[in-house]
Amino acid sequence: MPDRDFHDRADHLRRLRRVSRVARLMDTAIRIPGTGIRLGGDSIVGLIPGVGDAGTALVSLWIVNEARRLGIPPSKLIRMLGNVGFDFALGSIPLLGDVFDVFFKSNRRNLGMILDHFGETAPEFDIDQRRPMKDITPKAR
Repeated sequence: MPDRDFHDRADHLRRLRRVSRVARLMDTAIRIPGTGIRLGGDSIVGLIPGVGDAGTALVSLWIVNEARRLGIPPSKLIRMLGNVGFDFALGSIPLLGDVFDVFFKSNRRNLGMILDHFGETAPEFDIDQRRPMKDITPKAR
């Protein structure tokens, strides 16, 4: 059934691309001008006391669930859950957690584990290089 294999592969690639886009949005969507520092929704939404870190953890858990649906083995899923838990625990500490969220990219780490498991190295999954975000910072006069 070559047609079935094609559809399975297409679904697999669609899922990987979706996870890649969400990981990029959550961890590296915005570049701070003049620095090499990138941050995303995890860092920004995490600033909201109480619910911010819980909300971003739910998105991270969605990535882990997609990994499960893709067939990642339980040992790797546990490591991925550890990344999410570590990010949630330290990220929920006021002020220190906000700085931590800028530098600890749990979604990116988890995406890396998924891509490594499947041997994917294609540029379309490189969440930092695939398509640069538009720079909207005001220009100095």
